[in-house]
Amino acid sequence: MKGRVICIISQRYTVLFEDNTREVCVAMGKLRKTMSPVVGDFVEVVKYDDVYGIEKIYDRTNYLVRPLIANVDQAVIVMSCKDPDFSTTLIDRLIFLISEANITPKIVVTKLDLLDDTTEIMGYIEDYRNSGYEVVLKSDEEALDNLFKGRISVLTGQSGAGKSSLLNVLDPTLELRTQEISKALGRGKHTTRHVELLPMKGGYIADTPGFSSLDFEHFSRSSLSNSVPDFEPYIGMCKFNDCVHEHEPGCAVKAAVDAKKISAIRYGHYLECLKLCKGK
Repeated sequence: MKGRVICIISQRYTVLFEDNTREVCVAMGKLRKTMSPVVGDFVEVVKYDDVYGIEKIYDRTNYLVRPLIANVDQAVIVMSCKDPDFSTTLIDRLIFLISEANITPKIVVTKLDLLDDTTEIMGYIEDYRNSGYEVVLKSDEEALDNLFKGRISVLTGQSGAGKSSLLNVLDPTLELRTQEISKALGRGKHTTRHVELLPMKGGYIADTPGFSSLDFEHFSRSSLSNSVPDFEPYIGMCKFNDCVHEHEPGCAVKAAVDAKKISAIRYGHYLECLKLCKGK
């Protein structure tokens, strides 16, 4: 039987099957010697008497270490307008990290109601939307519902941006659910030892604090240059095959920035991150 791992506690794997039933499974010995299942994995399960055993892990489309999860459809960047302030630098760095992991970035903007003048923020939002990013306001309930429907999502963003309050708007029972988990585990819910996929608007969302590192040292310059969604239409069009869109002549990306086809804001943040990369 094929299913998806939706929760792991103490080496017990809750697997959701295609018929919407679920069973608590164990990883078989031969599997533990090679690799262990993580939340989000598609697995093959075999029933042995009264034990359900995971025999196989199917190929992953992506894999994150922080949080430890696989086969994610989207990472939703939650960004507040105030307390803390809106930061295009943080959004763009997260976009680069998320995209490099082969995950689609989405943006949710919170606390817009705290601003007396929204002109500047709406300008930034328009810049992202013009660049092809999906940006949803927390106050737009219909758009929020559609954002999570049918997808496996993780949340990320700065502390205090309103991730928890966003989840509780989407599902008021979620707060009670996570409190139950914390009590059962005897510790706080945000722990690397526990990740769970919770049902959310016809999809699933990881009960996890999200990306915890903005480190670009593990990136190569070429890897980063291929991890910016804004650059995708121009990849392969530069004069030099190894172009990283910095100082090289005949760069299609720089030409697109000059022609205002690529956001100058995002390109500037890309150059800042490029300096942090260690490898070629």
